[in-house]
Amino acid sequence: MPALTYSRFNDARAHLKDLLDAAEAGRPASVARSEQSTVLVDRERFLQQLRLVNARRVELVAEDGGWVALVRDAPVAADGDTVEEAIGEVIVALREYAEDWSDRLHLAPNHGANWGLVQLVDHSTDDELRDWILGTGE
Repeated sequence: MPALTYSRFNDARAHLKDLLDAAEAGRPASVARSEQSTVLVDRERFLQQLRLVNARRVELVAEDGGWVALVRDAPVAADGDTVEEAIGEVIVALREYAEDWSDRLHLAPNHGANWGLVQLVDHSTDDELRDWILGTGE
């Protein structure tokens, strides 16, 4: 089947079910509005791609009898007495960073490139983030 694209908002709204069905089936689906185009994709495919793009971004380092979790290219780090504690703390720190990014940091030139990381954090559960950090997820 061809891509499903609507160039008018009213047409897209009238065919929302078709757009969602296409996105869930993995077919290209989009809505154009003025000069912008918005793409619809199902959550699992979206997260799978973000996990690949952001692979190996969190580094776990043993330090002074504990563990440090460092997020490359983002001002996010956390520590803990155990690996699991450091991971739990970095998940909290990632969620705080994603909130700050959405509020104001997305406008800063040195944070704009973290869009994918923020989307990954915002759309993942803590367990999914833990798997991503450990490289045990999909």
